[in-house]
Amino acid sequence: MKYKYLTILILTLQLSCSQSEKSTELKSGDLLFRQTMNGKLSQAIDQVTQTGAETHFSHVGLVEIDSQGIWVLHAEPENGTCRISLDAFMHPEHDTVQITICRLKPEWQTAIPEAVKRAHQMLGTPYNFSYVISDSTHYCSEFIYRSFAPDSIFRLTPMTFKDPESGEFTFTWIEYYKKLGIGIPEGLPGCNPNGMAASDKLEIIGKLK
Repeated sequence: MKYKYLTILILTLQLSCSQSEKSTELKSGDLLFRQTMNGKLSQAIDQVTQTGAETHFSHVGLVEIDSQGIWVLHAEPENGTCRISLDAFMHPEHDTVQITICRLKPEWQTAIPEAVKRAHQMLGTPYNFSYVISDSTHYCSEFIYRSFAPDSIFRLTPMTFKDPESGEFTFTWIEYYKKLGIGIPEGLPGCNPNGMAASDKLEIIGKLK
């Protein structure tokens, strides 16, 4: 009888592990939300884009899987809009960060193939350092927004660069836009990783780390 219970326990554990692995299996069209890193800009983005979900994301990329491997399409300051390996996305600046996997709910899945195609069409464009919506440059969440725009998966909302507690512009953003030589685009339409992750069209699948 003891061996019977032991066998049942082993089978249960195996099933549990199998289900866990299946739940975090990546698919083309998945969105990878990268946790906030130690850089001032990364933390500043997270600080002014908090939602009720209390996520702490400052970057997002789109998964594409083909016969060559798993890739992430995204926009980054160093290389603009580009396609990199999953490993490179998971280890920016030789660091390791936790990543949350989100997937479009079934009723929105049909938007994925065309979204990936549109993302490819934008590859090679420069990074949008101003965060003001542009046709020729893109920042990370704007890149994702434009990829899915014809299907209205995500929406633009008024941007803010103010500390939610003090209601004042943070020093990081004041200095950032001073160096760019433009005014802070407070209230202009935009998007951000925390806001996207809170979309009711997405569901959390698991984490990568």
